[in-house]
Order: sequence, then structure tokens, then C-alpha cells
Amino acid sequence: MKQIRVAVCVLGLMGLLAANVAMAQGPPMAKPGPEQQRLHYFVGQWKHEGEMKPGPYGPGGKFTSTEECRMIGDFFLTSHSKSTGPMGPMEDQFTMGYDPKLKAYTYDDFSSMGLHEKSTGNVSGKVWTWTNDNEMGGKTMKGKFVLTEVSPTSYTYKFDMSTDDGKTWSNMMTGTATKVK
Repeated sequence: MKQIRVAVCVLGLMGLLAANVAMAQGPPMAKPGPEQQRLHYFVGQWKHEGEMKPGPYGPGGKFTSTEECRMIGDFFLTSHSKSTGPMGPMEDQFTMGYDPKLKAYTYDDFSSMGLHEKSTGNVSGKVWTWTNDNEMGGKTMKGKFVLTEVSPTSYTYKFDMSTDDGKTWSNMMTGTATKVK
């Protein structure tokens, strides 16, 4: 009888040990999918040139910027950019990823002007479309950023804004980006 109790205790301890080892290892590591692989298009150094239209985001005029994009693992793209334009010098830091629950790309941008912009997006072929809602002067404005991959080393983009919940859109910016490295 004593041997059975000892065996039961030993088996019980082994079960607890196995459970603790399994919990210490945690859940299986996530693996990047094709959505995350699409973000690799943007990795590298880019040069931007474009034009802003006068509007709620400031005066109109030409702008230039340089941008360094890299992946964090195979899941998130980060970017740091420096630009000069109608409002003077500015810096931005953004992170882009894919949220499988939303089935959408996510974009969080932080600027040296104190702005934090959040957008969601999707990609169809070579066209990325990002949308967001911003409040300016007590009014909600919708934003739409459309980026078109022209080649592995260049893309074009435009930013449109709507003050009537997306019924009509006004172009606020156009630009091109060329990969430097």
C-alpha cells in the first residue's frame, strides 16, 4: 500500500512538473504571415518629394523628406523621417503592422509637431489605402491616404480629406518616393 501511495505521489509531482514546464514555455510563438511580409516592400532609405495644398494642415507648398524604414522582427515596420516644407522642419516616427483580428493594417504616427495619428488600411494589388478620422477645430474630418507601388524602388501617394463624412473629398497632398538604398 505504501508503494502505491509513493507511486501516486511521484506521478502527481511529475504531472505538476510537466505542467509548470509547459506554462514556462508559454504559448507557441506567432509566425508572420503574408500580410507582414508585404511590409518588407518599404524597408530601406527613401527620398520623398511632393506638394501640399493650403488647408487645415497648414500652408501649401513643396516639401522634401528622407526616411529610414526597418522591420522589427518580421512583424512591424518602423520609420523615422525628417522633412522640410511650408511649415519648416519636422520629424516623424511611425509604426505599421497587421492586426489579424481587424483584418487590417495599422498605422501609428508621432510627429515633432505633437500630433499622433492612427489609421487603418488595406492593400489590393499594388495599392495601399489608409483611412482615419481627425478632429480639427471641433469638426471631425476623414482622411484617406492612397499609396501606389510603381516599382520595387518607387511609389506615388496622395492624401485627400473630407469634411462631410466622405461624400466629397479634397486633395491635400501629392508626392513620390524613391528608394535610395
